[in-house]
Formats: sequence, structure tokens, C-alpha cells
Amino acid sequence: QVQLVESGGRLVQAGGSLRLSCAASGRTFSSYAMGWFRQAPGKEREFVAAINWSGRITYYADSVKGRFTISRDNAKNTVYLQMNILKPDDTAVYYCARRSGPTTSEDPSPDFYNNWGQGTQVTVSS
Repeated sequence: QVQLVESGGRLVQAGGSLRLSCAASGRTFSSYAMGWFRQAPGKEREFVAAINWSGRITYYADSVKGRFTISRDNAKNTVYLQMNILKPDDTAVYYCARRSGPTTSEDPSPDFYNNWGQGTQVTVSS
């Protein structure tokens, strides 16, 4: 069973930047697509970004397109989420997740992901 550990969340002012990291255990990291989701208080978990096994294909939610960048380093078993021009609406717990295969799509459903991290809190103050 793979373990995913997120880090990098903290309090930041609106307009600022953060980079989240998600470290995966095991030797098969490069065989799977990865994704980032977030959940704000009282709201459902929502898709943020996804990346295929090689890092060449990425997808973003409309709400973060142009501000967030997902990337991965397969040699380090790590996926990243660079977040720029942060807004108070970006406040949420951010989760990384491993998809069930190497490819990904624009489908935002969390049902395609079968391993989840514990989350890291991002708070954006106005």
C-alpha cells in the first residue's frame, strides 16, 4: 500500500505563493498519474490538478488555471503543486492522490484515485 505525505501548507497572504509537495513511498511512483484535490470547510472535495505518469500531460480546474502548476519528479517520488497569486477562496485542506493507472483525464471525479494523503492546510488571508 502506497503512502502519500503532503507538506508545505501554511498561512499566506492573498497574492502570495506556496509550493506543496507530496512524497510517495514505494518503487512504482512513475507508473501512476497523480492529482491534487482540496476541501474547504463545509464544501465537498474538489479537483485541482492532475498529471500523467511522465509529467507531460496536465489538467487543471478552471478556478486555478493560470495560477497553479502541477509537476512531478519521478526520481524523487514526489509530486508538486506550485500555487501563485493565491486568493482567500483557495483556503482549504489540500490532498494529493494516486490515480489507478498511468494516464489521466479532465474528469475531475475523485473516484479514479485510490490512494490519498492525509492533507495539508493552506490558509490565505485577505
